Amino acid sequence: VAKDLALDLPALRARGARIVSQGRTQYFALHANSGHLVTADRIDREQMCENEPQCVLRCELIVEGEM
Repeated sequence: VAKDLALDLPALRARGARIVSQGRTQYFALHANSGHLVTADRIDREQMCENEPQCVLRCELIVEGEM
């Protein structure tokens, strides 16, 4: 994420970047040391999308301040 936004890690942290998932469960997070998008916990596809042929999880990246 840091590389895609052309920000270094201190700038990404200073801008208060965070990942927001739909619903109450946060499935993704930003890795503090690398700026990579990572899974926050184990994701059980069978439990979430048991009858769906395609399983899609959406999230938003929110970065405070001007880009």
